[in-house]
Amino acid sequence: MVNLGLSRLDCRHFKGNLPCKLNSACPGCRKYQPQGKKVLIIKLSAVGDVLRTTPLLRGLKRKYPNSHITWLTLKESLDLLKGNNFIDRLLGYDFGALERLRFEQFDLLISLDKEDEATALASLTCAKNKIGFGLDRKTGNVIPLNKESQYAFALGLSDELKFKQNKKSYPEIIFEMCGLKYKNDEYILNISDSDRKYAQGLLSKMQVPAGSLIIGLNTGAGDRFVHKAWGEDSFVELIRLIQTNLKTRVFLLGGPQEVARNRSIASNVGRLVFDIGCQHTLGQFCAIVESCSLVVTGDTTALHIALALKKPVVAIFGSTCEQEIELYGRGVKIASDIECRPCYKKECDRQITCMDLIKPQEVFQAAQKLLPQ
Repeated sequence: MVNLGLSRLDCRHFKGNLPCKLNSACPGCRKYQPQGKKVLIIKLSAVGDVLRTTPLLRGLKRKYPNSHITWLTLKESLDLLKGNNFIDRLLGYDFGALERLRFEQFDLLISLDKEDEATALASLTCAKNKIGFGLDRKTGNVIPLNKESQYAFALGLSDELKFKQNKKSYPEIIFEMCGLKYKNDEYILNISDSDRKYAQGLLSKMQVPAGSLIIGLNTGAGDRFVHKAWGEDSFVELIRLIQTNLKTRVFLLGGPQEVARNRSIASNVGRLVFDIGCQHTLGQFCAIVESCSLVVTGDTTALHIALALKKPVVAIFGSTCEQEIELYGRGVKIASDIECRPCYKKECDRQITCMDLIKPQEVFQAAQKLLPQ
């Protein structure tokens, strides 16, 4: 009878339904690694927020070097976390994952979303210690699960605190929630060889030599909040300033929502830009951003991808809070001083908006200073 080494089922390499990838007999294996402290991170959305949560992994591994970390997220964010060596098990949000997590036990649970799906699961999952947000059983309302999360909880309740008083970045806030010391920890993002090859093929097709200076203009910012995206006319003027004064190529970046916008911008500047398309996968988009020398973007997923790839960025802020974004000393934040921002509103009745007050010349000057020589 085969000796299965059942006393070693806690090895981080053990899968249970497949032969061990180390191809080694359990009882005598020298690469046995017990899981150690079991940690579950629930961070479902949005895509950019998932990526900007990855610095937390560095802090957790400093405090718990032998920990086994499971991360649950929505399927649209999985590509950003694949290949992350700090994550031992990556789960997409589906029925199977939910049933598994309701049964399994953890030493530490970290729940960073306030939406019902995340908070309900955080409250139902069995864990010795819980951090972040869950649900109050009696009222059904969101509550902080530990005292260190009370400040983050209050940010969602007070506009005065969030918009005016708070000076902490998002990484600082989540490190504080977890009782960890923030050491300017960076994002973690891995690009696959296939996605990198895809981006290289795209540049070759457009006859852009390797090593070219490229400014990526991410023109959209989703539609959840009004005035997160800069205006089309402003991008057109910025492109003309770049091509008049700098020897660099310009890429129009965006997702499916920016197809019409990028086409319109390109039609107004002729051959001054490369409209590289908006139908790439998330991984392919990351590889395209990696090819850029500098990125100009609003407060959106592309900003966090650029930061994760250590690209210089000019970040344009309208209705959202610039103080929560950590640029790691590689960028410039541009925001108007109009009295009503930030606001996080879905609609705006002002004739002249916060984004209208940000001038292309200001953005160009910031880009010019940051662009590698």
